[in-house]
Amino acid sequence: MKKVVSGKVLKEKMQEAVNLLCDSVKMTLGPGGNNAIIDHSSFSPFITNDGVTIAQNIESDDEVINTILELAKEASIKTNEKAGDGTTTTLVLLQSIFNQGLKLIEEGLNPIILKNELINFLPQLITQIQKHSYEPTKNDYLNIATSSANDETIGKLVSEAFTKIKNKEAIMIKESNEDKTTLEFLNGYTTNITTSIYYFQEYSEINYENPNLLIVEEQLEDIEQIAQFINDTIQTQEPLIIITSDYTDQCEEEVLTLNLSEKLKIILLKIEEYGLNKNIILNDLKVLINAKNFGKVNNIKINKEQVTISFTKNEKINTKIKQIKIEKNNEFNQKRLAMFENGLAFIIVGATTSTERREMKMRVEDALCSINQASDGVCIGSGLTYYQISQNLTEETNAQKILRTALKKPFEQIIKNSGLNYENIILEIKNNNYQKLYNVKLNCFENINKTKVIDATNVIINALSNAISIASMLLTTNVLIINEYQNNFNKINDYSEL
Repeated sequence: MKKVVSGKVLKEKMQEAVNLLCDSVKMTLGPGGNNAIIDHSSFSPFITNDGVTIAQNIESDDEVINTILELAKEASIKTNEKAGDGTTTTLVLLQSIFNQGLKLIEEGLNPIILKNELINFLPQLITQIQKHSYEPTKNDYLNIATSSANDETIGKLVSEAFTKIKNKEAIMIKESNEDKTTLEFLNGYTTNITTSIYYFQEYSEINYENPNLLIVEEQLEDIEQIAQFINDTIQTQEPLIIITSDYTDQCEEEVLTLNLSEKLKIILLKIEEYGLNKNIILNDLKVLINAKNFGKVNNIKINKEQVTISFTKNEKINTKIKQIKIEKNNEFNQKRLAMFENGLAFIIVGATTSTERREMKMRVEDALCSINQASDGVCIGSGLTYYQISQNLTEETNAQKILRTALKKPFEQIIKNSGLNYENIILEIKNNNYQKLYNVKLNCFENINKTKVIDATNVIINALSNAISIASMLLTTNVLIINEYQNNFNKINDYSEL
């Protein structure tokens, strides 16, 4: 059975839901923002200041409010999916746009007209933001990563990884039981493998210089299939690494016997991928050896989980790079491209406790997403770009009136979260014609040409776009149809306006 909630009751519930969500999240905005403790059914409570994580965990025991909450959360979730940062800013903007719009609608404004005004004015705002955008320097990458993570150590590691690798998909985040967070680079083509633990009786990693590499696309039933290559390498006494799509237990035992006899340094590896991706990797490996299935590489490092192959670039590799660049742009292909070009980076997140480690990992993820977005341009941060644009808006339309106020809110919230006097700070900035901003972290004014407080242009565009989109949908909604749950029967029947 369904229940219908509409009219004034629905609008009140919408406002309650939006304010519950946004008030809970906006207190974390900026360097002076606070944290939230989140309880979780699967593991111990954890502390975070990540906007989208907090938003996703906000619920109400009122089914109407809860349904609206899920829709309002989409604003921050969409920002996070596309940009990976700016989620809290999105909700600050959303709250202001929605509350102002709701007041105008209660005064008689047609919500469809207001929605169209907001949506149609967005391109002009994006153009204004882009006019404030500029190409980032190496220091800008460092500053934006540090600002996003709100941690200098994380900012340094993330910016170092990104400026060297230049590919977000080739920067991996791992957790460690160590206390420190570290950065490691891996040059070469790396893929996950399955192999026998008997190779690692004495060492955790095997390293061979100039070994022979044999690529076998089909399943290896027994070593008779590769007898020729084994005999050749026995003569030369060179290591032989076999990488195959699969192998039988019999074949594995035969290779181990050869290895233990010390007649031949031979190791059998199986690609730990499936379907088309497995075939793609095997073909990539053939390019590395510049041969059909057998050849030499510079170096091979093997541990229980991965193999890394160092190689010298050749014409086939250059052709492969060009080919990957025109293939489908997904995470798998971006990682392949990075391995052929610059290698991989691993940010290994360590902390004293698991709670701290989870929180640190989220900071790294935020910084990495922000720095990736920054490659397309950056703007002066701390909400000041929004604020400056707001001053250029007239009040010719209701949308401009709403946005003129809303665009001031992120800067205002950052200052208030830091316990500072907002009116005095914004007056000083205006008196200096926006050539100064206030660095909350350093507790001083800075020239905008020297400041480290910057945001990725794409992040602030996405935050504004998603805030306007979700606010417009909420403002033009006048009916909510929900399932009538038994334990909420009396509560739902309290909504008298149906």
